[in-house]
Amino acid sequence: MSRGELRIYLGAAPGVGKTYAMLEEARRRAERGTDVVVGLVETHDRPHTAAMLGGLEVVPRRRITHRDVGFTEMDLDAVLARRPEVAVVDELAHTNVPGSRNAKRWQDVRELLDAGISVLSTVNIQHLDSLNDVVAQITGTTQRETVPDEVVRAAEQVELVDMTPQALRRRMAHGNVYRPDRIDAALGNYFRVGNLTALRELALLWLADKVDEQLDAYRAQQGIQATWEARERVVVALTGGPEGETLIRRAARIAARSKGADLLAVHVARSDGLVGADPARLARQRILVESLGGTYHQVLGGDVPAALLDFARGVNATQLVLGASRRGRLAHLLSPGVGVTTTARSGPIDVHLVTHPEAGRGRRAGAVPAALSRRRRLVGFAVAVLGLPALTVLLDALPDLTLTNDILIFLAAVVGVALIGGLWPALLVALGGSLLLNWFFTPPFRTLTIAEGDNLLALGVFVGVAVAVSGVVDVAARRTREAARASADAQTLATVAQGVLRGERPLPALLDRLRETFGLRAVGVLELTADAEGRPDRAREATAWRLVAGVGDEPPTSPSAGETAVPVDERLTVVLAGRRLDAADRRVVEAFAAQAAVALRQERLAEEAATARPLAEADRMRTALLAAVSHDLRTPLASAKAAVSSLRSPDVEFDAEDRAELLATADESLDRLGRLVANLLDMSRLQAGALGVAATAVGLEDVVPRALDELGPVAGNVTTDIPADLPAATADPGLLERVLVNVVANALRHSPPGRPPRITASAHAGQVELRVVDTGPGIPEDQWEHVFLPFQRLGDRDNTTGVGLGLALARGLTEAMGGSITPETTPGGGLTMVLRLPAAHPRPEGPPE
Repeated sequence: MSRGELRIYLGAAPGVGKTYAMLEEARRRAERGTDVVVGLVETHDRPHTAAMLGGLEVVPRRRITHRDVGFTEMDLDAVLARRPEVAVVDELAHTNVPGSRNAKRWQDVRELLDAGISVLSTVNIQHLDSLNDVVAQITGTTQRETVPDEVVRAAEQVELVDMTPQALRRRMAHGNVYRPDRIDAALGNYFRVGNLTALRELALLWLADKVDEQLDAYRAQQGIQATWEARERVVVALTGGPEGETLIRRAARIAARSKGADLLAVHVARSDGLVGADPARLARQRILVESLGGTYHQVLGGDVPAALLDFARGVNATQLVLGASRRGRLAHLLSPGVGVTTTARSGPIDVHLVTHPEAGRGRRAGAVPAALSRRRRLVGFAVAVLGLPALTVLLDALPDLTLTNDILIFLAAVVGVALIGGLWPALLVALGGSLLLNWFFTPPFRTLTIAEGDNLLALGVFVGVAVAVSGVVDVAARRTREAARASADAQTLATVAQGVLRGERPLPALLDRLRETFGLRAVGVLELTADAEGRPDRAREATAWRLVAGVGDEPPTSPSAGETAVPVDERLTVVLAGRRLDAADRRVVEAFAAQAAVALRQERLAEEAATARPLAEADRMRTALLAAVSHDLRTPLASAKAAVSSLRSPDVEFDAEDRAELLATADESLDRLGRLVANLLDMSRLQAGALGVAATAVGLEDVVPRALDELGPVAGNVTTDIPADLPAATADPGLLERVLVNVVANALRHSPPGRPPRITASAHAGQVELRVVDTGPGIPEDQWEHVFLPFQRLGDRDNTTGVGLGLALARGLTEAMGGSITPETTPGGGLTMVLRLPAAHPRPEGPPE
């Protein structure tokens, strides 16, 4: 049995028409003779969507009772038993009611697909796991219902249902998305033009990435190696040379000309693992690439042009940016170079050869380190100077040896000296040996004349072989030393990286590890002051620098205060104090300095984020406050206004009963308005830390009745059980009354008819506990903390399920008084709010002091 196919309609926000488009497709398939059933569709009371269900078979929903409240969910077993060709299942990210077979609806869909049933479904971009935090940052609303990205990516078809923000807001204003009482709050909060535009861009980018994956998969399946210019991708090749920054900026400008183009930087490292490019310079270039929105990559390869083109074709690149060769004219005569070779092999990939100030100047590599130590070279020269005469005397004393034997023995001496002292001592032996062979062992003897051509050839071959062997031995020794040095540098870098990863603060950990590794007294990161930037004369002054990070004993405060200064960029310099580093060590330190700049940048970004977080929270609070004013205050204002206007109207005569009813309506509305304004002001004071608390001993038997009286007749059936011997609590009487009003009002709102909440009190372990118990639907334990977030009734949610501002304010006021408020599950179903306050302990009576 083949697996069913999944088709998902993706939208940027509720109301764009996903369900409508899904039902249109279902009707088209049904008209073509496909067996289609509706497993579950949420119309949200939208008449146009409900009309699309006409003519489609709908599987009755399964009714589930949870905590004495009835809910309906898709009847998965019924759909499986019906076995249609296509099932329509709305809202893929929906969380099923406890008691269902699966926790999530996407798991139900997976069972249908495994059974061979194709599924049509819908999802909004804010419900994808990977984008949940991004959407929360944009909209200020955290979506609790999410679906794993891989579920949506695995769909055979994902269709974007798109609509401009202006069109969606018009649709909402016409009442085609939400009920009239929710429109203003939604338009002023979640459905702002900026929010919708950002969500729309997220949806487009996410879908573009999925399309990219599908294109790559198709090219891989079909074995297509040629580049398809579906999207511009610019690859810039970096050698680690000084021209890298010029190439990166040029490639970024090329990419910027095409909207949505990708920028990728690649460095081809030597496959032998030996030291190649400058790691510090590559680290700085990587930072530049990432700051321009690109990505950095490193590949291994012996053939640089082939490695570059393999990478470019692998990422489906359309353009490749190379720097003009730094080699001189002679080198061009010997080899065409990377640029020319890459261009000849590039095929459909456009290659840009960018000139730069370093072009044609040669590589100007630093001094090549000696293959062997100075001591070994001196020993080699000593062996050459002393050994050649000794060897000559020895061979001259052996008259039976031929010239060939003498040449072989001298050649062995050249190899031996090369192994001991390297190239130059071996060349000395080769040159001296050739002269000694000619003078003492080649006829005519004791002259530099060579009488026979065979002897001349033998001496020439000896010199050539001696020089070649000396060179090979020297190169082998040099490579061995380079490999050892590269291994040591890699080990040092790995050790530093491990130390940084284990540290809580990357920059101090990096500097401390650097100090320990090289045995330094102190390490400091210095930054040029703002008034000294761009002024080389000021940069020489000690006062032009400030220490931004340092470790060790008295970190240097200026470049001149240390033995070694390693510039990172125009503003930052790492200064080492304690000893002067070798040139070989400086190369590794430069790489550490570049990483120190990255760590400093990360710390500053974290500090900026920490500074911005309270501002963002204040802005979110301000936005929610305005939304609350526009939404929650509208009803009491409208009611009071209508009542007063009616009483003042000269066109209608009201009798005493009607006048009393209108006055009561105005009075209740204004009371409600007063409570809302007081809550908003108290929450603002809590957020600003300006709420005054006057704690004193308070009897709950006095505060609870006053709170119930403030709630009015609706609280008349609330039962209370407060023991007569209950100790007083330490609290602010006015604030405690406000807490009780909000908590009891919440319990009344969620209590079923005929089962009012009850209030009980007790004392335990130096605390007074007050419990407000309701038997309503309750709240799942994993959502308990969400009920204390302010303005939960606003945003993209059903207003009847939120808890508004009351519980958030109640917790804030309780904690300001030194108490706590926590939810518990009511036995038999419901929610119990437990208010704990410290008990008031009277001072013991005794004689005055």
